[in-house]
Amino acid sequence: MFEIYDIAIIPLIAGLTQIFKRAGLPAQYSPFVAIFFGILIAFFYLDVTMKEAILVGVMLGLSASGFYSGTKNFVEMNGKKNGK
Repeated sequence: MFEIYDIAIIPLIAGLTQIFKRAGLPAQYSPFVAIFFGILIAFFYLDVTMKEAILVGVMLGLSASGFYSGTKNFVEMNGKKNGK
């Protein structure tokens, strides 16, 4: 099952999604790409059943989407405070 050190998958998914966005993917589709990568990675990387892979993959993808948007919002807020 999912171990605590597997949490490193989340930034990996966020990075893969960012690559697709830089390649021209519209931003509104990025959560779907993150969920797709989450399910794909969970299915092949984790030793779980198909149902568990889908559930864990969706969790990873949604976490990666939140990780990216939270980091982006934090950077933007700090840039405004510093007069940039």
